[in-house]
Amino acid sequence: MIPLTETTPECEQEDWLCKQVTDLTGNEWLGAAADWLIAKPAIILFVVLLGLLCRWLAYKLVNRLVERASTGVLPTSPQGRFHTDVAPDNAAARIAAARRKQRAETMGAVLKSVASFTILVIVVIMSLSELSVNVGPLIAGAGIVGVALGFGAQSLVSDFLSGLFMLFEDQYGIGDVVDLGDASGTVEAVTLRITRLRDVNGTVWYIRNGEIRRVGNQSQNWARTVLDVTVGYGEDLPRIRQVLAETCQALYDDPEWRGKVMEEPEVWGVERMEADGIAVRVAIKTAPLEQWAVARELRERIKQRFDREGIEIPFPQRVVWQRSEPPTPMAGSDADDA
Repeated sequence: MIPLTETTPECEQEDWLCKQVTDLTGNEWLGAAADWLIAKPAIILFVVLLGLLCRWLAYKLVNRLVERASTGVLPTSPQGRFHTDVAPDNAAARIAAARRKQRAETMGAVLKSVASFTILVIVVIMSLSELSVNVGPLIAGAGIVGVALGFGAQSLVSDFLSGLFMLFEDQYGIGDVVDLGDASGTVEAVTLRITRLRDVNGTVWYIRNGEIRRVGNQSQNWARTVLDVTVGYGEDLPRIRQVLAETCQALYDDPEWRGKVMEEPEVWGVERMEADGIAVRVAIKTAPLEQWAVARELRERIKQRFDREGIEIPFPQRVVWQRSEPPTPMAGSDADDA
């Protein structure tokens, strides 16, 4: 037996672990230290394991929500049909499925990050509390820091809130072609703070989400090619409409363009009467990001068909009037005086 001294710590009345260790070892100092050597590490380990379990459950819940959000039915227009090798509803669902999946995965990643951060903070605070650290000032200090950040970093908070609502509302995503006012181009990255996009010249733009006031998305779910074809005033308009309809229908039936042109083209008719000719508008519903390729192909086909049909494509002209006789001098001029 190790002789006890006056400085040897004694077990508290309700400390069961201390008494058990003291009875087994006969050392009251070791019994008093058992709380720090065994109890507190065991409790901290239990808290960490519980935090990991909560994190796993939160991830499972988020994954289930993401899976449910990734499925759904996209309402389709009763007019027209989708020109693909599969059923019309499947074509519409395929276009929307990638969009829903992208947004659901983005939101899932954000929710997982928030859940992990929240659980980590709770585990750290509970562990410090077990180590006899006064967490009250720590929590109060965190609140003061949060208020200070709220007042001192309002632009940062605005960026995060705008980015969060942008993701929830699915305003745009990676791969979309958007017009954000200050810049336009293809979205390359989206975070809670900034949006990175690249314009047609290759310039990369970084825009803070809090500074975005409007968004024009040119590639969400579907797009439309609107083409104005100008013909001369002497052309027969019913014939022009027929030729345009046949040319557009040929593009619609072309296997190479199957899947890019979603519905049968429409010839809307005369759009404007200009100084050089009459503009006839053609509209085609296309898959996302395909409206420009469809427009270029359609212009080329219309030019070739007009050449074969002998239809005039007007160009700026200037009419010059030439007098055959010299102008008559005005009365009271110097010539009369002579």
